[in-house]
Amino acid sequence: MALTKYPSAEAKEWWDNFKKLLDDNNDWPGEYVFKFIAPKQQIEKLVALFEGHDMDIKASSKGKYQSITSRVKVKSSDEIVSYYLQAGAIEGVISL
Repeated sequence: MALTKYPSAEAKEWWDNFKKLLDDNNDWPGEYVFKFIAPKQQIEKLVALFEGHDMDIKASSKGKYQSITSRVKVKSSDEIVSYYLQAGAIEGVISL
């Protein structure tokens, strides 16, 4: 999985701090749980991102949004950041 480019120096610093926190508190490889909310029409893009991994998908009470929870065995914090950057590139996606 290739990393998407960081949009700014501030964003790069934030992701570097996040990676350090992940590395300080986890052993790799390990399981990581991703949780996102997306407009219903965008959920297929998230499903494609996590294809082949365990996923739970639930609709909101009004059906306008759907949430996805996916458990992924990752090799490193870089892989986690890659998933977040790819999910963040999907319009309307919110990370939980």
